[in-house]
Amino acid sequence: MSRTYSLAYLAFTPLVAPDAIRIAALYGAGAIGVRLLPAAPGGPFDDLIANKALLRETKSAMAQTGVEIFDIEIVRIKPEFNVNDYTAFLETGAELGAKAILVAGDDPDQSRFIANYATFCEAARPYNMTADLEFMPWTEVKNAKAAIRVLEAAQQPNAGILVDSLHVGRSETTNDDIRAIPREWLHYAQVCDATAGLNFTLEELIYNARVERFLPGEGNIDIAGMLAALPPDLPLSIEIPSEPRKPVLGVMEWCRLCVESARRLG
Repeated sequence: MSRTYSLAYLAFTPLVAPDAIRIAALYGAGAIGVRLLPAAPGGPFDDLIANKALLRETKSAMAQTGVEIFDIEIVRIKPEFNVNDYTAFLETGAELGAKAILVAGDDPDQSRFIANYATFCEAARPYNMTADLEFMPWTEVKNAKAAIRVLEAAQQPNAGILVDSLHVGRSETTNDDIRAIPREWLHYAQVCDATAGLNFTLEELIYNARVERFLPGEGNIDIAGMLAALPPDLPLSIEIPSEPRKPVLGVMEWCRLCVESARRLG
């Protein structure tokens, strides 16, 4: 079965989206992901919502290369979440033809979070996008079992769970937990490598997630076991930031290594 490989934002930053699209085409990735909203205040992102010239250039690069936008990020559902704040985000994602939205859970009030997640799913559905909840050990959705509980309660047809090998390797998530995720909730997965374990500080978890991950095979996360627990044709987002190595190798070479290492996983 053929699989879609998508170059994630953290792999190609600081490139802008049109350049990332051209590099993805050069190295055999059929899609990229774009970060329309920063992961943290002041963080980097693709300014495609406000910068209409950059949006036009991105769409032109897509048309020229055939490379698609697979997912958009990042929607953090916090206590003060208001779905009306995301209209431009959703409209831009739809204009790009995005298929999936990365969602993080940052509200400790479980009932409120589930209600807001369900509301966001409803808002995304007319745009033909899924809302994929990524479990991360430093958020309020810490592992696969917690994500399953949220989706069971939300009961939304376009809800999804995003499985990232980094968070599988650093949370209380087993391959059996991954196999327990219903197929209709799986729209894509993310791959990278790192040192697995449960004894990292909050700062270490966030640093590795946002700044420095390893190419598959350089760490000890059981990526093969994770992929065996997932559908064999599930699209893979290649999310491998490495701010220490990119300046040395160059961003084009880093993207090449990212795509090639991911494609070797099968």
